[in-house]
Amino acid sequence: MSAVRVVVVDDHPVVVDGVQLLLRDDEAIDVVGSAADGDAAVRLVREQQPHVVLLDLRLPDVMASELVEPLRGASAGARILVFTAYRDHAGLPAAIDAGVDGCLLKDAGATDLVSAVHQAVRGVPIFDPRVGDQETPRIRSRLFDTGLTPREYDVLRQVAAGRTNPEIAERLGLARYTVTEYVRNAMRKLQARNRIELITKATQSGLL
Repeated sequence: MSAVRVVVVDDHPVVVDGVQLLLRDDEAIDVVGSAADGDAAVRLVREQQPHVVLLDLRLPDVMASELVEPLRGASAGARILVFTAYRDHAGLPAAIDAGVDGCLLKDAGATDLVSAVHQAVRGVPIFDPRVGDQETPRIRSRLFDTGLTPREYDVLRQVAAGRTNPEIAERLGLARYTVTEYVRNAMRKLQARNRIELITKATQSGLL
């Protein structure tokens, strides 16, 4: 049987190196590449056709939830596991709703990670119990503590990715004036005076 091919998508080199160290002793697993942003991840997955993608929850240009569909388009058979350090990050429900095949925390040991990769290939959903059903209501509650609506949160994530209002409008299928209004609402609810402060306060609130 051929080795399980794994791609790591994370913008922190220390995480990529750590995953490789944890997996290297299993001869049945081969880490075939890594990517540090969304576009590079899609290209790499299309090229390598991995069995498993370990996907960081938040990349510099995109959230994991927004990358699931492009990754599926690049390799329909790949199993996508979110790999995050934050058990209660507000982006987790969106990633789960987007249809990831599992979620692991980055404090997983070698045995847990190796087991998760092999189970994922067999089609077993892999979700760390610390981010399971008991956590999801609390995560969702944290997301909306600020009063943000789901659509305002979608726009906020696009702002955090550095996109302009016209780019956000095109990406989300909204009118430009609607995007402008959503940004204004988010700034008001997070008490931010500009886009940079909006991103900072959203990050401090665990929304990004």
